[in-house]
Amino acid sequence: MKPLFSGFVFAIIAMMNSSNISRADEISLAVASNFTECMRSLAREFEKSGNYKLSISTGATGRQFAQISHGAPFDIFFAADTRRPQLLEQQGLVIKNTRFTYAIGKLILWSPKPDFIDDNALILASDKFSHLSVANPKLAPYGLAARQVLSNMNLWDKLQGKMVRGENVGQAFQFVKTGNAQLGFVAASQVKSLKNQATGSKWIPDKSLYDPIRQQAVLLKDKPAARQFLQFMKSPAARAIITGFGYGVDDAS
Repeated sequence: MKPLFSGFVFAIIAMMNSSNISRADEISLAVASNFTECMRSLAREFEKSGNYKLSISTGATGRQFAQISHGAPFDIFFAADTRRPQLLEQQGLVIKNTRFTYAIGKLILWSPKPDFIDDNALILASDKFSHLSVANPKLAPYGLAARQVLSNMNLWDKLQGKMVRGENVGQAFQFVKTGNAQLGFVAASQVKSLKNQATGSKWIPDKSLYDPIRQQAVLLKDKPAARQFLQFMKSPAARAIITGFGYGVDDAS
């Protein structure tokens, strides 16, 4: 019986070691909602390179920042701004010298209705719509950018009664896509991800109307697999995927 027992114990230990190896190769990501589809594409590409599994949790950058500050067990934070990663850095909650810009976001005003939005966004000052979707400026960088655009157009206060606010830009996009709002300020990448990109109408605000949406990432846990994924994010293959989704990239990141 002893050899059988020894073999059983060995098998259990081997299974535990295998399980630990598997967990070591799992990477938990907190990802800004605007970057959801792009990150899924990046994850599929990265997982081809080895025995990796990426777990992606998406949401408003402000909400995820609060979760991480209170101990949420993420390995990497992909924010939609620079402020939250910097604050985490100041709090000593990130691995030093890992913060970098992985994408530069672009804000657009979009409607699924063709010819609904004109080239100068004059519709915003008209009576042709009842609901305008925006992300919460306090939680979502794209919402903050939308507020800056409307403030510079002297329309932020005037349109308060027509605004439908999503917690994040993903929710703001869904409000427009489902018809709960006739138009809304969303990420250009979200519209680019649509199967029929020709659907609808859009206006691209001049970059002078809002601060650059520099999206930064930080490493929260010093795991080899997580470091490898950050290196992959800086590779030509990853940058090609990111620009393909409508983002800019920073050569100086």
